[in-house]
Amino acid sequence: MPNTRPGITFNEQGVCSACQSYDNRKNTNYDLRFEELKKLCDKYRRMNGPNGFDCMIAVSGGKDSHFQVHVMKELMQMNPLLVTVEDNFPMTKAGINNIKNISEEFGCDIISMKPNIKAQKVIMKKTFEKDGKPTYFIDRYIYSYPLHMALKFNTPLLVYGENISYEYGGDQKVETPSAKEQVSNGVASGIEINDLIGDGVSAKDLNFFDSPAGRELDKLDPIYLSYFIEWNSYSNFIFAKSRGFHDLTHEWKRTHHIEDFDQVDSRAYLVHPWMKYPKFGHATATDYAARFVRYGLLTRKEAIELVRKHDHKLDVLCVRDFCEFLGYSESEFWEIVEKLYNKDIFRRDEIGQWVLKSPIWE
Repeated sequence: MPNTRPGITFNEQGVCSACQSYDNRKNTNYDLRFEELKKLCDKYRRMNGPNGFDCMIAVSGGKDSHFQVHVMKELMQMNPLLVTVEDNFPMTKAGINNIKNISEEFGCDIISMKPNIKAQKVIMKKTFEKDGKPTYFIDRYIYSYPLHMALKFNTPLLVYGENISYEYGGDQKVETPSAKEQVSNGVASGIEINDLIGDGVSAKDLNFFDSPAGRELDKLDPIYLSYFIEWNSYSNFIFAKSRGFHDLTHEWKRTHHIEDFDQVDSRAYLVHPWMKYPKFGHATATDYAARFVRYGLLTRKEAIELVRKHDHKLDVLCVRDFCEFLGYSESEFWEIVEKLYNKDIFRRDEIGQWVLKSPIWE
């Protein structure tokens, strides 16, 4: 993991904060933390009556969502209401199956939000062209919308998956069960909301966009499930697959990924995580290669070779879906990306391609 990742730090031995967090697991008693989760559930169990919802889970339908629902409904015996935010992009066959499957397999109601498409397109273009963060509009809702729904349905216990800053390296490095500060974790922060208003978008178009604050937020108890249970993206996938989750096998082989089970819902969305590459010199292949090394599934040498082959190769189908949604030509898309390359870490090679000045494999 390069030191260009926002918020990541390294110790004197050159070990990144994500690996330090992973190494700290051996000092963590997860049996005790599981008991803490039980007590937390007991606090809210049947708070809305014997048949009412007693917790809420923010889901996408992905592998981690399947695992979260399993823990809360089947292990904790809670009655969860699921909430999800749709990105309005064309869905893959796997994505269509998975959001349906999570309801059918576990017997849960799902409230789905489809944001204002007109506002989404205006804001996506603005944040893509200026900041290289095309799905900021969607990501903000993913973190803020469940908080509003938890207030409306009187379900203070709101369950998210992992603390991405602690697990993978970021500004919020302190391990905590509370997810109250999640909206400022870097994915959905860094852009002032007032800067998004204009060009036909008003504050009225940004319902649920800002998190509840003050006394309203204090009414809630949002948590990271990863604090209570040892988190492993790959084992979550293995579990989810056993319960009807579909990966992209036989549907789509993504050129810039090294796995086929993460963020499988839509193709256009994947432009966003890839945009880390021109800005910071690493993207999805690096992210998962690093996880696989920590999990013992790859050697560092194997991981570096996969990063070399895949990290820079944004899949053409992602670009096509993205451009079709926003009305860009593909040449316009790449002109915008060209302007976002970080010249401190990239140079052009002899045929005009952007290449890293100091790649990890050299």
